[in-house]
Amino acid sequence: MEPPSDPATETFVAHRNLLFTVAYEMLGSAADAEDVLQETWLRWVDVDLARVNDQRAYLVRITTRQALNRLRTMQRRKEAYVGSWLPEPLLTAPDVADDVELAENLSMALMLVLETLAPTERAVFVLHEVFDVSYDEIAAALDKSTSAVRQIAYRARQHVDARRPRQVVPASLTRAALDSLRHAIETGDLQGLLDVLAPDVVLVADGGGIRQAALRPVIGADKVARMFVTGIGKVDRVLTAEPSVVNGNPSLVLRLNGQLDGILAVRMEDAGITGLYYVRNPEKLTRVESATPLTLR
Repeated sequence: MEPPSDPATETFVAHRNLLFTVAYEMLGSAADAEDVLQETWLRWVDVDLARVNDQRAYLVRITTRQALNRLRTMQRRKEAYVGSWLPEPLLTAPDVADDVELAENLSMALMLVLETLAPTERAVFVLHEVFDVSYDEIAAALDKSTSAVRQIAYRARQHVDARRPRQVVPASLTRAALDSLRHAIETGDLQGLLDVLAPDVVLVADGGGIRQAALRPVIGADKVARMFVTGIGKVDRVLTAEPSVVNGNPSLVLRLNGQLDGILAVRMEDAGITGLYYVRNPEKLTRVESATPLTLR
């Protein structure tokens, strides 16, 4: 005989992937998103479900508040971070790349744009623009008036639109560029790198003070290409680059002698690769060996 079901647990489990995605979009950190889910659960089990009309919306509201609290504390950690800070990459199922909306919102390029928003602006943008939460629901989650939320959303949208990639490049073109990039990285082909990089490409590397990485962004195709080729020349081990799907977008998994070294994600535009995001911090590479389920609904 099966034990009686627990409605609170069933509801939480049913929406867990959504709640994790909301928290991750707001924080850019899977570890912190998991902590937010734990805090959400502890508050959810004390809720009188009979008084909740929309349990999904209520869970999103709790998650939002906890993520917003965590986001403010994370800002202090980032101020003390060594070098550039990049979002924690997540290995995602290949079919995530087929969901254009989800893939765009999870991209490293957009996640970095979200980093430039104030915490409340990020919460409002993520909830409304990414998860299609109504202004009234967001107002309830943030304890603000609906008109105030609309104003915050307008400012955040203008900020993001001015900085996000100007067009969505088909995944097939990104994969082709990454294939050329992979060959150039593995062979040290300087011209091959220059052929796929836009003239004003920016390389951002995140070693977290644990692994060697450029402390500041490197700008310009020639500088970026030479840094890669010089770095490869100094390595006395075999460097390989494997195609993967990270944050819903084609990316490369780099390995030294078969050991995970980092994740290389790109920002693609018509001119070629305009952004390279290289995550080497081992504390941020715990979610790239098995897929993390994500959803917008």
